[in-house]
Amino acid sequence: MTARIAGIGAYVPENLITNDDLAKIVDTNDEWIRTRTGIRERRISSGEGTRHLAAKAAERALAAAGVAPEELDIIILGTSSPDRNYPSDACSVQAAIGAVNAVAFDISAACAGFIFAMNIVEGFFKAGIYKTALIIGAETLSKVTDWSDRGTCVLFGDGAGAAVLKAEETGIIDMMMGADGTKGDVLACTSRTVGNFLTGTKPELGFMTMDGQEVFKFAVRKVPESVMELLQRTGTKKEDIKYYVLHQANERIIEAAARRLKEPMEKFPMTIGQFGNTSTASIPLLLDDMIRKDMLKRGDKIIMSGFGAGMTWGAVLMEW
Repeated sequence: MTARIAGIGAYVPENLITNDDLAKIVDTNDEWIRTRTGIRERRISSGEGTRHLAAKAAERALAAAGVAPEELDIIILGTSSPDRNYPSDACSVQAAIGAVNAVAFDISAACAGFIFAMNIVEGFFKAGIYKTALIIGAETLSKVTDWSDRGTCVLFGDGAGAAVLKAEETGIIDMMMGADGTKGDVLACTSRTVGNFLTGTKPELGFMTMDGQEVFKFAVRKVPESVMELLQRTGTKKEDIKYYVLHQANERIIEAAARRLKEPMEKFPMTIGQFGNTSTASIPLLLDDMIRKDMLKRGDKIIMSGFGAGMTWGAVLMEW
């Protein structure tokens, strides 16, 4: 048995923040942001936490799949911005949606988190342990963003996307994951600094920091490498792939990956313009958008690829 996506759901906060809105609080402008990132706007939460966004996306995914919460065996939530260190936001979602029979836990793989969660579920399915799963990518990155840093604050948005997976005969064809901890400082966010009675200091929350050039170079190398690895391992031809569903980090990264793969941009759908970089939520948000536009048909082959802090990366070749 393998994992097949049975339903997708997404949810974003109501507050729409344009580039012009950001120009009022930091030295930037719409043209500067759009030409460098492709981002026009993003959604920012004014009170809803990660677990609340995740629960709403989860409910929509369950409805799309026609699956009752009680049928879920496992819930995995990928996030870089949980509401609490513990309990996990996945446990909060379990309680919110009434998934009384599901084990639940969070994972931290940054922007590759949704792909990592899918890989984990695939392992459980192949082992015959579980049959029905809910995976979620959810973020409120606005709470870890330094809104005085124009190099990072223009990039990120809040949102959540979820997928119900079922164990079936067709679905995931192949998958891969990777990590390189030596590049951990390239994209990082300190949860709390060390502080206690011995140091005489109080712990302080940290903000996200990023070396944009290094992230760009990493992404445009690793995405094509992981795609080609899956194609070669499975004997799949590029012309058999209908879409490449990539993490929505930056329009320029996606364009560079397309050039390296020598594939047309028509095969690389994007939502970066309307949502910004939503980290673990970006791939399911994109899938939800594609479904709403009737872009995916049963039997279509797609490759999903995520990359982010860690550094981490992963890809999935799947038959829809």
